This record gives sequence, structure tokens and C-alpha cells, in this order.
Amino acid sequence: MAKVNFSEYQIKGFYDEMFDDNRTVRPSYDLFKKSLEKVSWNKLNNLQNSTDRTQLSLGMTFNVYSDNEGVERILHLDIIPRIVSGDDWDFLSRGLQQRIVALNMFIDDIYNDQKVLKDNIIPKELVLSSASYMKECVGLKPPQNVWSHISGTDLIRGADGKFYVLEDNLRCPSGVSYMLENREILKRTFPEMFEQLHVRPVHDYSHYLRDMLESLTEVEKPNIVVMTPGIFNSAYFEHSYLAQQIGGELVEGRDLVVQDGFVYMKTIKGLQQVDVIYRRVDDEFIDPKVFNKDSLLGTPGLFSAYLKGNVVLVNAPGAGVADDKAVYAYIPRLIKYYLGEEALLPNIKTYICAEESDCKYVLENIAQLVVKQTDGSGGYGMLIGPHSTKEEQDEFVIKIKNNPRNYIAQPMINLSRVPTLCDNTIEGRHVDLRPYILYGKDIKVIPGALTRVALTKGSLVVNSSQGGGSKDTWVLDNK
Repeated sequence: MAKVNFSEYQIKGFYDEMFDDNRTVRPSYDLFKKSLEKVSWNKLNNLQNSTDRTQLSLGMTFNVYSDNEGVERILHLDIIPRIVSGDDWDFLSRGLQQRIVALNMFIDDIYNDQKVLKDNIIPKELVLSSASYMKECVGLKPPQNVWSHISGTDLIRGADGKFYVLEDNLRCPSGVSYMLENREILKRTFPEMFEQLHVRPVHDYSHYLRDMLESLTEVEKPNIVVMTPGIFNSAYFEHSYLAQQIGGELVEGRDLVVQDGFVYMKTIKGLQQVDVIYRRVDDEFIDPKVFNKDSLLGTPGLFSAYLKGNVVLVNAPGAGVADDKAVYAYIPRLIKYYLGEEALLPNIKTYICAEESDCKYVLENIAQLVVKQTDGSGGYGMLIGPHSTKEEQDEFVIKIKNNPRNYIAQPMINLSRVPTLCDNTIEGRHVDLRPYILYGKDIKVIPGALTRVALTKGSLVVNSSQGGGSKDTWVLDNK
């Protein structure tokens, strides 16, 4: 029976996570590669098929909004893990903690003293015109002055081997359930390898999450719920999974009611007061009395109860202003301003179309750039210039001219690649990395991440909604 081998594996042109340019195996992958080459192709394919069936049996599915068929899909888990050395991870962890502290200080400043605007560190109009800036949050002081308690920062490794921040997710970052379940599946798939490599655990995320949520209220045994938009939301599996993991109820907006300034959950035993809401509903939909008047997803009066301190919302409304892709360009400057430090994790060079000189450059070089909507997500509203048609480029030129504030552009970065199982062979596929950070009384960067992988050969789009898959991320202990 033929054994797995890497004789046909191509490494040129990209940073490969397993091999260097001389085809020498990187130390973090050495033991895994030796173990994998003892496995037959037949067994490896059977392990992959078993993984697919396990995901289906666990209900690890999602809906794609653009899919007219309305069929739920699994987020394909490739069984070859992405392995990160302990040294690399420790550096990333320091950089992520630095970034999340500065961003929370920025959000708090924006809604209160606005010193950063008065000192001209970031253009006032750029911030106040953001679609995620919520004027209703001016003067707000969330518990412990932390606005984003749960965040997921997207990182990439470039051709130079360095990590860069691709974007920040401080509103309702998704994917952590896949990180946790991917780990459980891979531990059963490669148990000996997992033990031998001393992979750092991620299973305690749920305990850390529960502890963090409890720390935000003075109630001794708080009633915590997870608020979901409903069963048709693409991340509904995650919402139900996390509610179960933290021992909380899964609720929709219609399951809650506000009376006398307090929030209650409707149950068959009557109303039960709710103390903390881990919400997976966007700001504009949480309370039709304050935000989107047509919202059927929220609870009337919820924001008022929050302002009175009678319930905690996680993450705090208004935190999304720091997710704006135009604000992103200023984050290294914000880190210097608030912390007096240089950013440990660099940004990608970003052109802000709201600025005349940048806009001129983008319009003249659109065929070489990646253009993104400042409030876009999920890989939508984006143009990958080198992979686009002239017609698509012309369409974006018109969009940018009509609303320059709504667009930024960046040079195309060749994401690093990780070996991926592809029909009885192993080929490199592009990946990014989404670590998760919990911010309460202290900051915890979970030693693992959701690695998203572009399953289509040559594709740089890793989003699940655009056909991407995932990998388990193994962070090794330092020896």
C-alpha cells in the first residue's frame, strides 16, 4: 500500500509553513511529517472521510446567504493541521494583547473625551462618518471600561515569513466553535502525533469565556444568555454550541422582554431576570426603539436597560467603529498614541480612498490592488485586482468615485501556504489565522486559532462563505 509522500509537493513562489525554500522541513513540522509518511494514502483518505461525517453528525454546518439552494454545508476541515512554533505564538500573543488594549482605549476615547481627535492623530471625519460609529453610545462607560471582551484578529504570514494584521473583528467575531470542535476531531484522528508534539490545549476556552462573562456583573450567580438572530443565521451552529458550552440559554430577541428597566427571559415558569447577554446580533438590530426601527431581531428597551446598568451586553454596542477598514490604517499610530509603543504586529500598507492622493493612486493602479469596502465582511464587496476582469475593475472605479469613504485598497499579499489533502495528493493551499482574545479583568489569548484555508487551487479567498475551509491550529510548547 503506497505511503504518503511529499515528492510532488510544490513550494516555489510562496512562504510554505512546512518547508523552507530548500525543501528542508521546518522544525515545528519535522515530527509530524515523519509520522504522516508512515500512513498509507488509503488510510489518510479514510480519515478525511471520517472527519467529514463527524462534522455532519455534530451539526457543524452553516448557511451561505448568496446560495439560492438554501442547503447547509459543513465548513470542510482538512485533517493536515497548521502547526505554529511556541516562539512564534508567544510573539503573536504579545502583539495581540498590545493591539486589543490600544483599540479598547481608542473606542472608549471616541465615545467620551475624543482626545485622539483633538490631537489630530486620526481624522475626525473619518471616525464620525464610519457606518459602525454609534452616536447613541456617546458618554457610555461599559463594565471595566472594556468595549470588546471577545475579539478575533485576522492575521496572515507574507512571503517574507512575517505575520501581518489583515483586519480586526471586535463586534461579533465568529468561528471559535470550529476551532474547538476541529481540535476534538483532530485529537481523535492523530492521537499519537498530538501527544508527541505537546500541543497546547484550547478546550478551556469555554471556561475562560464563562468566567469572563461572570466577572462583568456583581450578581453572585448571574443568568447568562447567548442572543442569536435565529436558526437561519449562518453561524447558528456556533451560537447554540457556545450557549451549551457556557451553561447558558440560547435566546432570540423575542424571547426577552424589558420591564421596569430590567431584562427578563420568558420561560414556562414565568419571567427570569437576565444579567449578561452575549449577543451575536449586530448593533443596529438589538433594539428597535433606538437603532433600526424595523428590526425584528432585537428586544425593545434593551439598550435603555443596558445604559442603566441593569444588564451587560457583550460586546458593548459601538465597538465596531474600530473594525472599520479605514480606521485600521491608523492603528499603529493609535498604539503609539495610547501606549507609547511601536506596534509589534504590523499592518498591511493601506490606501484610504477618502484621502485624495490615496484615491488617485488606487484609481490609477486598481488592477494591481485589493479593494475592500470599509464596512464589508465575509469576502464580499471586494475586488482582487490581479485576478479581476477589466469590466470588474471599471465597476469598482465607479463605486470608489461615487463613495470614496467606503473603500480602502491594499497591495495583494501572497498568503502563506500549508499542505492540504487534495484527492490522493497533497498540495499547498493559502491560509490565514484567526486567534481569539478574551478581555475581562485580564487578557487571555487562546493558544490555538481558526486557520481558514482557500480550498480552490490558487485562490486567496479563505472565507467560508466563499468556499473556504478550515484547519486545526497546533501551537507547540517551547522545548
